[in-house]
Amino acid sequence: MILINKRAENQDYQTILAIWEKSVIATHDFLTAEDRQFYKEQIPGFLDHVELLLWFSGEEVVGFSGTSERELDMLFIDPAFTGQGFGSKILAWLMEEKQINQVDVNEQNENAKRFYLKHGFVVASRSEVDGFGKAYPILHLKRAFEK
Repeated sequence: MILINKRAENQDYQTILAIWEKSVIATHDFLTAEDRQFYKEQIPGFLDHVELLLWFSGEEVVGFSGTSERELDMLFIDPAFTGQGFGSKILAWLMEEKQINQVDVNEQNENAKRFYLKHGFVVASRSEVDGFGKAYPILHLKRAFEK
């Protein structure tokens, strides 16, 4: 499996939003439809504030990531490609090349929580609500060896 990335541009935002929505529908079953729509409307405002990469296997876009400094702000894989090791490969690259050492995850997203814990992250703290004040608890994860 060879993965390549390219920096996303404004013309890629529709592709990114489509992947985000498919992924969230598949993995965030705890969100109400209204909240999912709310977050979908918020996402474009964040895309310009992260280092945004599209990830490809051959010609197909498998997902995208967004980082700022050493934090992974977003990592979404198209559901058609989940369970094939792409997320692990992308995360490993980001940890190596971008020194990613922290990520926030919805506490109710069991698969994501398990994924990050498996890759050496530990729960550093917890917030009762998300960044918008909604009742979706957030786990703040750090790589186990980080202080």
